[in-house]
Amino acid sequence: MAVYNSEKYLRQAIDSLLFQSLSDIEIILVDDGSTDGSLAILQEYADADSRVRVLQNTVKADGAAAARLIL
Repeated sequence: MAVYNSEKYLRQAIDSLLFQSLSDIEIILVDDGSTDGSLAILQEYADADSRVRVLQNTVKADGAAAARLIL
């Protein structure tokens, strides 16, 4: 999931992924240079749940399509 400055709704979005019936998953969250608290929230989830992996685009905010290319 590409993330950019979505601190307000981020927990709700990640929780919806974590609390689905399928538990054998890997959730890859790509921060696209957020300037709010999004990256800290992503890291909090990654620290708490081994299914969550955080990648970071440190170049600049290029949009969701470019963030997906980081994979």
